Amino acid sequence: MKKLRIILQHNFIYYFLLFICFISYFICSNINYSSVYHSFDDEEFIINNILIKDYGVKLELKGAEKVLGYLYCEQEDIDDFLKKYSLGDKVIINGEIINVSNNTVPNTFNYKKYLISNDIYSSVDISSIEKVSDNDSIFYGIKTFMLEHGKKLDKSYPYINSLIFGNNNYLDEDVLTTYRDNGISHLFAISGLHISIFIVVFSWFLDKIKVKSLFKSIILILFLIFYMFVTNFSMSVLRGAIFAILIMFNKIFKLEINKKNLLILTLVIILTFNPLYLNNIGLQYSFLVTLFLIMYSSLIKGNEIKKLFLISFIAFLVSYPITVNNFYQVNFLSIIYNIFFVPYVSNLLLPLVMIGYLLPFLDEVIYFFVIIIEWVSHLLNEIDFVKISFCKMSVSMIVSYYVIICLLFRDMKYGKYRYLFVLALFLILHYFMPFKSNDHILFFDVGQGDASFISVNKTYTLIDTGGLVMFNDKQYTYKLTKNRLLPYFKSKGIRKIDNLILTHGDNDHMKEAYYLIENFNVLNVYMNSNEMNQEEKLIYNLCIEKNINVYLVKKNDLIDIGGYTLQSLNSDRSDENDSSIVLYGKIKDYKVLFTGDISKNIERLIIDEYNIKDVHILKMAHHGSSTSNDYYFLSEVNPKYSIISSGLDNRFGHPSYSTIDSINKLNLKYFNTAYNGSIFFSLNKGTYLTYPP
Repeated sequence: MKKLRIILQHNFIYYFLLFICFISYFICSNINYSSVYHSFDDEEFIINNILIKDYGVKLELKGAEKVLGYLYCEQEDIDDFLKKYSLGDKVIINGEIINVSNNTVPNTFNYKKYLISNDIYSSVDISSIEKVSDNDSIFYGIKTFMLEHGKKLDKSYPYINSLIFGNNNYLDEDVLTTYRDNGISHLFAISGLHISIFIVVFSWFLDKIKVKSLFKSIILILFLIFYMFVTNFSMSVLRGAIFAILIMFNKIFKLEINKKNLLILTLVIILTFNPLYLNNIGLQYSFLVTLFLIMYSSLIKGNEIKKLFLISFIAFLVSYPITVNNFYQVNFLSIIYNIFFVPYVSNLLLPLVMIGYLLPFLDEVIYFFVIIIEWVSHLLNEIDFVKISFCKMSVSMIVSYYVIICLLFRDMKYGKYRYLFVLALFLILHYFMPFKSNDHILFFDVGQGDASFISVNKTYTLIDTGGLVMFNDKQYTYKLTKNRLLPYFKSKGIRKIDNLILTHGDNDHMKEAYYLIENFNVLNVYMNSNEMNQEEKLIYNLCIEKNINVYLVKKNDLIDIGGYTLQSLNSDRSDENDSSIVLYGKIKDYKVLFTGDISKNIERLIIDEYNIKDVHILKMAHHGSSTSNDYYFLSEVNPKYSIISSGLDNRFGHPSYSTIDSINKLNLKYFNTAYNGSIFFSLNKGTYLTYPP
């Protein structure tokens, strides 16, 4: 044991193991993973987790491998499902495989990568589900009882789920967004702090019933293992629980391993199960912040407020690259916010939630304090000037940044702060970092809709915004602007839209405009000048309210897009599609034509009136519909590249066979966002990139 203790105290062992894990990560990152399931016909699974979503029920199913199942249904069907099914039940599933795609807009969330990182390689759109047998596992039974017991706290149930079971899915999305924007969302994920409180409370209870030290440690370890199971081995719980277990082993066997090496060993254990867990943002946050707090614990001294400030300051700086490269926005006041929110949650709300879980009649009391924190978070979230967007950091920038803050923390030990100036200079340079490949056109993949972006001479023009996400004619809360457009803009250091051009009033072209104007800096809005529908009136009134310039575009009007102009070629007509703003212009050496949703008749009128030939880039009309894209029009325009913006397997059948036939007969090169994803054209290099699913 003595020799083992000496060996385990060497730093080299832990660094070597960590190096092996990193090598494994890079190898696994390049593996093309595939599911063992090629169809879902009468496949048997165990229900491992149930989540209620706005579209129905989301199931985590355990079979030959983990599978996500999506059951689309109405609220009354959800209630019936919950009465019939519970965790641990064996079920027979029938359905169609869902082809989960990579992110089709650069620098946005990659859901496929996320699932693979969590050992999920397949998803199913459930057409039928039938119970084979009820749960016969005592562990699932206890888990179900614990989750169901939490539902007795009707109003504070989302926080019971969040703070006890590590599940944020039931927190209101708008509230959760304010927590993220204010930099305090980490308080609502299970962390080492939460695990420590659970251990202290449980230890106190075991001491009261006079359990001996060794048995107490064994009971606590078994409790933490079961707690990981109850929380579905969520990454935040996994990191905190394994670290706590290692600390207990370290104490029991008197190994005298320092906390830094125990933390590294925790990461090694997690990555041994799956090296791709390293992609987990929560793991990145918790490991790096905890590591730096351990390494520079000597800096954290003074009164309680000063200690809280220093912890918040170190945590903020350490997590800066992770925050920037995932959310492209930083709230600098979060350093101050955490001084107040950390004690509020850890010393008040969390203990109340734990007590309330045991005593459900305290629901109203807990909810009172929930209302306070939500109200304050909403209020602070209105302070926009401290929420600053930064472009995505390169690997070299990240390495340079961590070198700077390590030097800063080293100097702070000796009361010196000279590297604060270097850090400030780094942040200023990052803020004003020039946007590479500035001059380009990007055709966003927005599903069944249109959104085209032009960046030239640091002037940014967006033509249409895309529309709502629909399934079986039902609208869902997923916002294209929030999840695709804004992350792309922010990742490139774009903080404004100079020109927002809404070609016409159809939802698939401009429904997202209201959200964009509300949540981003839009300077000028252009709309066609025919009679406005209800949605157009809402946008027009919002622009007036926000003092945004609104222009009603007429035929032959010119729009300045940064030293170049786009000319409007179309008139207002009785039909909404035929009234689309049609834009033509030459940007640098490239002739571009955007045609909205005009029909063949309007195409012919335009081509007969204007001398438009040999266009470099054509945004084809009406998503490639048969009512547009006339053969004569395409032959005259003769585009080098044609873009069809449509959704995969859309119910309209876009693009039509006749349109594709015309393209093929004319031997034109075309892209379809449904299959090619977003299409990026560099106006500097004359090259293009696609981002396929």
